[in-house]
Amino acid sequence: MSMGRRLVASGSPFEPVIGFSRAVVDGRHISVSGTAPMMPDGGDPPPDAYGQTKRVLEIIVAALAEAGAGPEHVVRTRTFLTSADDWEDVGRAHGEVFAQVRPASTMIVVSAFLDPRWVVEMEADALLPA
Repeated sequence: MSMGRRLVASGSPFEPVIGFSRAVVDGRHISVSGTAPMMPDGGDPPPDAYGQTKRVLEIIVAALAEAGAGPEHVVRTRTFLTSADDWEDVGRAHGEVFAQVRPASTMIVVSAFLDPRWVVEMEADALLPA
């Protein structure tokens, strides 16, 4: 099997405009782009930080699956919040997926996202099983 560069798309309308992929697989490395709580139908995201984080993680897990990995292969996450007050709700959703995996992780407060309805965005890095 070739271990070259492979792109994973998620259908985000931002992908072709900005010129990015939901994830890039290069050798064993998988890099998942900043992932926002976009809904499949383009509708409103959940109103709360916990619900939005659950949606973000669904998108990330789907991208990992398409790349050939699962949450257990994640080595780092980066979470961006618009309010530090949301850290517990975001952390709870993160922990539901990663409590046993315990990746290196960072939470950063930012001023805003592209869509003002979003309160959380997350990136993930993983390694394909050897």
